[in-house]
Amino acid sequence: MHRTTIMLPAKLKARAAKRAKQMGISLGELIRDCLAAALRNGKNAREMDPLFADAVVYDGPAPVDGIQNLDHYVYDQL
Repeated sequence: MHRTTIMLPAKLKARAAKRAKQMGISLGELIRDCLAAALRNGKNAREMDPLFADAVVYDGPAPVDGIQNLDHYVYDQL
């Protein structure tokens, strides 16, 4: 293993340390596990999410005003 120094916002580090303690693992182990999960199979979270992976359900970027114009996007395009 190699030692690496990273900079974390104080609140993020505190939340991560609390989660690691709850899980009974070290902060370093939590960070390694999270990195491994994020890098698994070379895919990012959007690529692994079935909603975004299925082109029939999702075929491009979501509109910025999606929730404000939900009826338009859901019903006007049928």
